[in-house]
Amino acid sequence: MLALDLLVNGLIFGLFYALMAVGLAMIFGVLKVVNFAHGEFYMVGAYAYVLISLKLGVSPWIALPMAAMLGALLGWVVERLLMRPLYAGYASWTIMKDEYAVVVTFGLSLLLINLVDKIVGPYPFRGPALIETSRFAFGPVMLNGQKLIAAGISIALLVGFALFVKRSLWGRQIQAVAQNRFGASLAGIDATRTTALIFAISGLLAALSGGLLAPLINPAPDVGAFPAIKSYVIVVLGGMGSIWGSMAAALLLGVAESFFAVYVSYAYRDALGLLILIAVLLLRPQGLFGEKGREV
Repeated sequence: MLALDLLVNGLIFGLFYALMAVGLAMIFGVLKVVNFAHGEFYMVGAYAYVLISLKLGVSPWIALPMAAMLGALLGWVVERLLMRPLYAGYASWTIMKDEYAVVVTFGLSLLLINLVDKIVGPYPFRGPALIETSRFAFGPVMLNGQKLIAAGISIALLVGFALFVKRSLWGRQIQAVAQNRFGASLAGIDATRTTALIFAISGLLAALSGGLLAPLINPAPDVGAFPAIKSYVIVVLGGMGSIWGSMAAALLLGVAESFFAVYVSYAYRDALGLLILIAVLLLRPQGLFGEKGREV
């Protein structure tokens, strides 16, 4: 009974982790750089959901897609203003690519945290729940109503995203640009527009994850730190740049943390991912689900 409860809760948190991680995996798979401001997309989504619901009196079911759209817009703006120099007209920057990405995205992270701190304040907010029912009986397992609804939305989004990447024209373009940007351009694919789409999707998923978890946490300016760290761990475990590997690694990490918190130590639950990461880097550098040379 306890094991089943831990398994279900671990899978649910794994779904939330996956929403965060797949966007980061896409960015690395295409640009081969890490977005250190990814956690702040989560934070912006959480704050947008809470403030739109509470300050404007909008229904949470409307505030949630609005928060997601804000995250997509932020991702598009970041790509357009900050990341495009990595691949558009700055060929001489090739050797500085990683350094530029680290400095710019880390600076953006600090900027967003301080902007929210000054404009909204340092105090945490709690968002309204999407559903009033506090608990659901899911077979022999009792689940928080908000958590169950958020998990259902996460599953729908991840399945839709997987079908989008695998079956749609834009999804095939994303795979082509990830494999060979120059070759994709020769084939008539607008690689710049594709990269903008990737950043928009990444921002949307991260912001939506923040909005879904806002009723379960208390969003604060630095709330994106832990989700971002877990996303980095998941991307490495899943194989750098592999969307499918990141989804599998997110579920595995969620379940592992759930059992670790009960049977070992709740206080060190968040450190488990880092311990697994160190072991994987030593024994299987390409990740648990990754293959050398394979991305997206």
